[in-house]
Formats: sequence, C-alpha cells, structure tokens
Amino acid sequence: MRIWDIHPGYLDRKRLLGEHRELHGLFNIISQNKKGYSRHPETLRWVGHLPALCMRHQLLVCEMSLRGYNHHSPLHEAANSTTVWPEVFINTPGEQFQLLAGKQAGENSARIPLPRNSEQLWAQHKYSVMAHDPYLYTRIGPEVAHGKYRDDTDGLADLMVQSMRLPPHAGRLRNALNHMWGYVSDAAERMPEQEHALLELICQQAAVQQKRYLLESTALSELGIWLDSP
Repeated sequence: MRIWDIHPGYLDRKRLLGEHRELHGLFNIISQNKKGYSRHPETLRWVGHLPALCMRHQLLVCEMSLRGYNHHSPLHEAANSTTVWPEVFINTPGEQFQLLAGKQAGENSARIPLPRNSEQLWAQHKYSVMAHDPYLYTRIGPEVAHGKYRDDTDGLADLMVQSMRLPPHAGRLRNALNHMWGYVSDAAERMPEQEHALLELICQQAAVQQKRYLLESTALSELGIWLDSP
C-alpha cells in the first residue's frame, strides 16, 4: 500500500491507477474503522488527515482525466482551506523519485519524465508554484540556477510538494493560467474568460501544438483541483 506525495503526473499508468485503487481502500479503512491494514505505516500517517487524502484523490482524478481515463468513484469528504497534511513521509519526495526510477524503468506511460536535475524539476513545477506562491516563484529560479538548490534536487523536491498543498489565491491562479496561455495563444481561438474553460483549452492546444513545456507541467492537471474547490 502506497500513497505517493510527488505529483501523479510522474506515475505510469499502472502506478497511477494502482494508487487510486489503494487510496479508496485506505479511505474506507480509516473512515469506517476497519481492521485490514489499520496498522500499516501508510494508514497510520493518514489518520486524522482525511480531507488531505481527499485532496490527493482530487489530484489523481484530474491527472486521470487529463490522460483520458474515466472516473466513477468519488469521495464525499471535501478538502478545504484548513486541510492539514501528514507531517511525515514514508519516503521523502526525493526518495520517491528514486523508487519510481527503478519501478518504471522501460515504461513510457507517465506524462511527466522523472527529473534528471534541479533545473528540470523546477521547470516541471514552475506554473504550479506561480499559482500558489509568486514570491517563492521569484526566489526559486535564481536558487536553482546558481544557489542552494542547484545541486540539491532532493531539497527542491520536498519544497515543491509542500508548496502545492496550500490553496492559491484566485488572482494568482488566474495569473498562472494567463502565462500558460501565452504558449498556445498564437494558434488558438480567443482566450476564454472562465478559468475552467481556459484550462481546458490550454490542455487541448498544448496537445495539438505539442508544447512539450506545458505537456510536462504539473500545473496542467494540478490547477484543476483549485478550480473545482468551492
């Protein structure tokens, strides 16, 4: 049993659908006080954190939808602005990338390639961070280029996971979408005013135009969580 902490865009088909199945099982164990796997370390770290588990489920569903998978098993406990995440990892985000490198060797069904270095990791998370924390966004670029994160991919991976757990301000979310729109706007129709429609069109045009920078961005599915939030 494993619930990953890194973005599900890095998971191949087997692990993406497998985590979704195991998350439902874990939710039932905790919410219904079932005994099966109740003492498993993964179960224990999510006790008291069901809203956060539901948020992870929302992220999985957004990623599944982006890849064209159908979803018919909603969870009914919504995440909210006071969602508290587990304080511990079974494996750190950096270790999770290493585990996936072994498990997914030879697989090509993941949407986002595993990062080779801090620069690639930052590029993949850039627009998610812009939406969540523009001040962090302006600071991280130089630190990846020639500062503390240049050779610290593990530290940056942890920071990326933590930064995406806080709800973004609506204006910041729109700003990130506007920046993403700039990659596809030349060959696309007029920019939609409604955020859902804008993200949908960005996803569509990124695929049509094969904009690799967008196609390998965590924001392409991650921002959908916050558009669906009340």
